Amino acid sequence: MTIHMVKLSVGSEDVDDIARWQARYLKTSPNPAHYTRMFPKRAEEILRGGSIYWVVKGAIRVRQRIVDIRQEKDSEGRDMCALIFDPELVRTYAQAKRPFQGWRYLKPEDAPRDLKSGEAALNIPPDLDTALKNAGVW
Repeated sequence: MTIHMVKLSVGSEDVDDIARWQARYLKTSPNPAHYTRMFPKRAEEILRGGSIYWVVKGAIRVRQRIVDIRQEKDSEGRDMCALIFDPELVRTYAQAKRPFQGWRYLKPEDAPRDLKSGEAALNIPPDLDTALKNAGVW
């Protein structure tokens, strides 16, 4: 079974901020990465096609496929986990998400769907987006 991760993109104002940060990263590395102290217990499931879903300003807005999860050492010799991503950012429908620490696992059936090619992401508050979906407007 595949499982995804969801994580806050701290400091990002929008998806373009993530793209700019990763473009800088790609100047020195073939793939963007995120480093954390904890190693995911469900790494095998994540590596079966899982993605990281980034929360920006209170809503999941974009995802990236996770291509590798590595155990590494930091500059002081402590164990670290490197999450390695596909460089492609895939925009999703906004899905409201409350703040949390670290990451959370996300079942595929609970993940927001990708926006289709050419489909615009409306930059509306996540609560309004949810209300409109629940009302059947879209």
